[in-house]
Amino acid sequence: MADKVSITDTTLRDAHQSLFATRLKTADMLPLAELMDSVGFFSLEAWGGATFDSCIRFLNEDPWNRLKSLSEVLVKTPVQMLLRGQNLVGYRHYSDDVVNKFVERAAVNGVGIFRVFDALNDIRNMTESMKAVKKTGSHLQGAISYTTSPVHSTELFVEFAKELYSFDCDSICIKDMAGLIMPAAARELISRIKEEIPVKVCLHSHCTSGIAPMSYEAAIDAGVDILDTAMSPFSMGTSQPPTESIVASLVGTPRDTGISLTKLREVRNATLDIRNKYAGLIDPISERVDSDVMIYQLPGGMISNLVSQLKEQDALNRMNDVFLEIPHVREDLGYPPLVTPSSQIVGTQAVLNVLLGGERYQNVTKEVKDYVRGLYGRSPAPISQAIINRIIGSEPLLEGRPADELEPVYETMKQEAMLAGLVKKEEDVLTYILYPAIAPSFLKGERKPEEIPSRTSPSDYKISDIPSMMEVEVDGEIFSVRIISVEGSSVSSRDGSEQKAPRGDIAGAIKSSIQGMVLEVPVSRGMDVKKGDLLLVLEAMKMENPVIAPADGKVVEIFVDVGDVVQSGDILMAVL
Repeated sequence: MADKVSITDTTLRDAHQSLFATRLKTADMLPLAELMDSVGFFSLEAWGGATFDSCIRFLNEDPWNRLKSLSEVLVKTPVQMLLRGQNLVGYRHYSDDVVNKFVERAAVNGVGIFRVFDALNDIRNMTESMKAVKKTGSHLQGAISYTTSPVHSTELFVEFAKELYSFDCDSICIKDMAGLIMPAAARELISRIKEEIPVKVCLHSHCTSGIAPMSYEAAIDAGVDILDTAMSPFSMGTSQPPTESIVASLVGTPRDTGISLTKLREVRNATLDIRNKYAGLIDPISERVDSDVMIYQLPGGMISNLVSQLKEQDALNRMNDVFLEIPHVREDLGYPPLVTPSSQIVGTQAVLNVLLGGERYQNVTKEVKDYVRGLYGRSPAPISQAIINRIIGSEPLLEGRPADELEPVYETMKQEAMLAGLVKKEEDVLTYILYPAIAPSFLKGERKPEEIPSRTSPSDYKISDIPSMMEVEVDGEIFSVRIISVEGSSVSSRDGSEQKAPRGDIAGAIKSSIQGMVLEVPVSRGMDVKKGDLLLVLEAMKMENPVIAPADGKVVEIFVDVGDVVQSGDILMAVL
């Protein structure tokens, strides 16, 4: 007879990442975490994933301070984090010395359970981080990125589970980030793993397709040890099944969780208050059941972020086109499971294919090029030579372990950060290494937090709160309007800097096709450029988007600097 079912609650990480783009603030987490500590959860997933990025990019909070504060109030319940293998909490691979230092500092600051996964299920991208976790003495949970495709099968996942177990994993998670696992598939996969490996098994799923609660029931019958849930105000939609419902369904059965529904009620009420506070951030798209997810396969967290990103591009009306494009891009790239960073890589490229129109891959992100070259690991299915030629031409392909190509950088970048006056504690070095584009302004105290959009009266708004784009309706027709100024005050970007790129028509204008932040300007005024040369790099939708010279010419004017935020249609430079 299987033991009781344990519960990992995701309210403090994946739930708000899935429903409102990872905007929950630490100050609202701490009282809730203190209440949850006495419930009897197996763990609270409260760190990692997109929370690190969101803290410094949008909330002006130190993610390391969040972790330390949470670990101080959670005296009975382990803090669990989601670690993207060699990607850590970023969107690319980092050198082994950075991986080891990050895991060490995460454990010191309070992480008790590390859920480690790789977007491609390439074990080579997980080995260093898993070894580092075991060195700290923390609980290692190896994760399978679950997906469906012509090349994925139960047998393949069972073999991968055996590989994970060979690295001394304390538990194994089936990470169903898009809510794709069917009840029969959950029963078969969990039963097979339990039969062949003496290890605890966790099932993590999302309610996007509406199927997760049924699959959880099948998993319980199959002997699953741990289930991921979220408190009901933060559950369902693109989030996890509700904690209270799953706990209640097992009361009085041999698999009773032992968790008190009365205690959960107190936590639920506190969580409801927080949800009401953040209601302005929750998009209805993220709350509803969407059976089409079984076609486009986007994970819950990516859907809410995609909504946010398309709004930034003033292109939310193209959401359905993007969803239809995603399966094409995924097939072209060898059917990667769609989880960070592959979900961002595929999703962002699909957005570019749709927004730019015409032939696919007219504008290809740096990350897609790196993926095709093999820098993210081995694609589940081979990529066709035609797609390789289209995206990277004759550039060489990498056959070995991607991280073996990376030189140690921790000490070098530590000195760099210290010389720039960015380091007050050891963890600041890691923040700088992980996010070199935005970390300097954060570590210098120059960034400003986003406001929670919960106001109800126009008189409550300040000039600094006015958006740069909005939709207005005139005689039943909707128009997109870019706001230049309000009462003489120019519109500012998220970090407070004025947007100064011009619009209109000038000779040789190179315009931005998307909203984003200028990450790099490798050319200068007066420089001769050839068709295809890199003119500028924009960071948009967490990806690097190159702007390429359309023809031979000379750079006669540059209108933007590194760090500037530009809108779609802004003129970046002039090349004649």
